[in-house]
Amino acid sequence: MKNTFFILFLLYFLTGCSDQKLTHQETVTKYYNARDAANYNELKTLINDSITIIAGDYVMPYSHDSFYEQFKWDSIFRPSYKIVELEEKNNQIIASVALNSVRNEFLKNNAMTCQYKISFNYGKISKIEELECKSADWNIWQKERDSLVSWIKKNHPELDGFINDMTMNGAMNYLKAIELYETDKNAL
Repeated sequence: MKNTFFILFLLYFLTGCSDQKLTHQETVTKYYNARDAANYNELKTLINDSITIIAGDYVMPYSHDSFYEQFKWDSIFRPSYKIVELEEKNNQIIASVALNSVRNEFLKNNAMTCQYKISFNYGKISKIEELECKSADWNIWQKERDSLVSWIKKNHPELDGFINDMTMNGAMNYLKAIELYETDKNAL
């Protein structure tokens, strides 16, 4: 009986020790690895009950369900995330991340390296704020996007509005629009 109690106590102690808290840098690394692997189940364990994404003037608060919708939209473009640098400042992480995707390639901004300030609540990511994207050429981005939107409006009105549709279906329409546009452009 004493041996059984001792073994149970030892197992309890060992499993308790393996449940160590991640550092903020480890959490951010796991987050971008999960994004890169398109693993939402892993992502969900790293973010708080709500997460806010800030990009320029856009402030987008998400629950787990709405963040999953954004994740599905993003995953359609087959993104690749690579951490370039991590630095901890005032209990926050400043991360430089290189992003490649089909969309960025079309918009002639591949790879795009951006810097983010990541905040935490109870050890989980609660806010990601885009600080800057030094490698981005927003003029080319806008020119390519506007050309695509205009061409689709004229030639495939059934896809019009894809640019503002942040659902998985909207992303699939975005890819379809790119494919149709490039096919037409290459036919000339």
